[in-house]
Amino acid sequence: MLLANSSPNEIVILASSLFVGAGVGLFSYASKPYYLRGIDYLEADFSDKFRRLQISTSKLRLGLILWSIGLLVIFLVFTLLLGSLIFGFLSTLLLFSGPWWYLRRKAQIRRDQIEDQLADAMVSLSSAIRAGVSLPQAVEMLADNSPQPIKSEFGYIMTDYEMGKPLDRALQEAKERLRSENFALFAAAILASRDSGGRLNETVDRIAHSVRELQRLERKVQSDTAMARKSAIYMAIAPFIILAAYYFLDSGAVSNLFSTTIGQMLLAASIVLNIIAYLWARHILNPDI
Repeated sequence: MLLANSSPNEIVILASSLFVGAGVGLFSYASKPYYLRGIDYLEADFSDKFRRLQISTSKLRLGLILWSIGLLVIFLVFTLLLGSLIFGFLSTLLLFSGPWWYLRRKAQIRRDQIEDQLADAMVSLSSAIRAGVSLPQAVEMLADNSPQPIKSEFGYIMTDYEMGKPLDRALQEAKERLRSENFALFAAAILASRDSGGRLNETVDRIAHSVRELQRLERKVQSDTAMARKSAIYMAIAPFIILAAYYFLDSGAVSNLFSTTIGQMLLAASIVLNIIAYLWARHILNPDI
């Protein structure tokens, strides 16, 4: 009865809506396994960085699902409402990569801070062992007296030890969590000394001396490349400043970059290449020693 009273245009619109809805439903059902597989991969990757930052992962999966829904909404807003598939894809890509890069950067900064504090911690550990303190007690002293963030790492080790986990296992898990070469060397020396019964304080002193030499070289490299790193930041910002300045000279040409398909493609490509160039420059100017 409803269809009999409807005009042909209304029937076409209703049929189109049904077909679109059915298509979206079938696509969602068919892509569900791939979506869940992607969520599993992101959860594993983010969980690793969260553990390195000592952040709880209890609500991580829910956050990733909400994040993916938000990315889909942003993509649809740019594509359907603003009529720009290119900007929709670019904004979704940037918002997808942003949190991952931020977490990776935070984990790297924390690892660098721990490596800077590790030499002093090893000297304190060696002094405590030389004074007759047992290894668990020496680690507990570091957990109480060391600065952050290495204090929390030793505190995490002692918490595992007090909960019944062997100290060797707690150190091994800390080494896997931090992924620091200097901490791995420190943990390996402790584990080898416990197995062979060697003089741990002398071994730790030698490792501390080596770590300080590496830190001296790293600081020298950082000092020599400081101006180049600033130049990389200025070069990354310069295209946006030039674009804003050129708008006052020829606003029509700049508007074409946002309103035409060719302009949007050129603008999106320039943004992506600018980001790649900046990250590449940072990678070149931060060599591993």
